[in-house]
Amino acid sequence: MPELSRFYGIIIKMYFNDHPPPHFHAEYGEHEALIEIDSGSVLQGFLPKTALSLVENWREQHLKELQQAWLSARKPEPLKNIAPLN
Repeated sequence: MPELSRFYGIIIKMYFNDHPPPHFHAEYGEHEALIEIDSGSVLQGFLPKTALSLVENWREQHLKELQQAWLSARKPEPLKNIAPLN
């Protein structure tokens, strides 16, 4: 699973040919959550409140890049890294 970004101990990844809806995986320590790209909803799993807030801020900053990464992953094409949280 390609790593897209890493910040504050959080790792953002996306699988090639993953199931809809468009989402990414956020890992923090032993926790993992699947986050819907467009809404930011947690589809599955759990992240502590602070980590989830950081992921949400990052998702908002990089929404278009995440949408493009999803399209590339579905083809599958190589995924570009996305800048960490500012």
